Amino acid sequence: MTYSSTRSYYNIVSILFLIGFVTFSHVVNAKPATFLQDFHITWSDSHIKQLDGGRAIQLLLDQNSGCGFASKSKYLFGRVSMKIKLIPGDSAGTVTAFYMNSDTDQIRDELDFEFLGNRTGQPYTVQTNVYAQGKGDREQRINLWFDPAADFHTYSILWNHQHVVFYVDEVPIRVYKNNEAKGIPFPKMQPMGVYSTLWEADDWATRGGLEKIDWNQAPFYAYYKDFDIEGCTMPGPNSCSSNPSNWWEGATYQHLDSVAAHRYRWVRVNHMVYDYCTDKSRNPVTPPECMAGI
Repeated sequence: MTYSSTRSYYNIVSILFLIGFVTFSHVVNAKPATFLQDFHITWSDSHIKQLDGGRAIQLLLDQNSGCGFASKSKYLFGRVSMKIKLIPGDSAGTVTAFYMNSDTDQIRDELDFEFLGNRTGQPYTVQTNVYAQGKGDREQRINLWFDPAADFHTYSILWNHQHVVFYVDEVPIRVYKNNEAKGIPFPKMQPMGVYSTLWEADDWATRGGLEKIDWNQAPFYAYYKDFDIEGCTMPGPNSCSSNPSNWWEGATYQHLDSVAAHRYRWVRVNHMVYDYCTDKSRNPVTPPECMAGI
């Protein structure tokens, strides 16, 4: 599919999506928080700058340090989203990460967005990963179909008892289903915090480490705004995380509807560049969760 036809197709399905997902926008209807309401800086506070009265932030990476921040609370099920504008130009070797983590060692749960920088003119790659009860190595990568450094785009994680869904501008790019009945671990017992980091990873991030950071391009900047977390805060009432009336546990969010499923397949067919499920060098036998579908 050519870029022009891909763009045309994307515009068409965007219209369909807005029609088909109008319910979603009504249900969420949350006001974005300021940075310090929900988050604190975890390292290199000199490299994180608040903008617009705390409604946006700038992250900086230079040869001295990267930086990071984390939510003040942990959550058990819900939805978290942020609007991010990634590093423009030559961003090879950099990683901007947005993820949830239980902050436990051997049995950690984790849901990852990792934005892998690239040389100027090449597409940005988004790597997702899922750790459940300490088991990870479930990387999938897609090339974004737009320039994520030109403007803000929304990146979201929906997490309920049925599945985890990663969204880019409300387009589902990955689904990890709850298949505990088949003996497959699913993150459901450990609350997770929300984290983000901007850091150097040129030993692996771009073309497997072949492309190194050009420090002549530094400093590197990424921007965040519209911080939105909706979920059960832990510690809190034990009844919250199992309450079926939570909006994210509603019937609308238990599966992808036909429009979302169509968009999901479009992304996977046209933009996926790596899937651990089909990597026979790593997994001679297809992992069982890969056969579960959506």
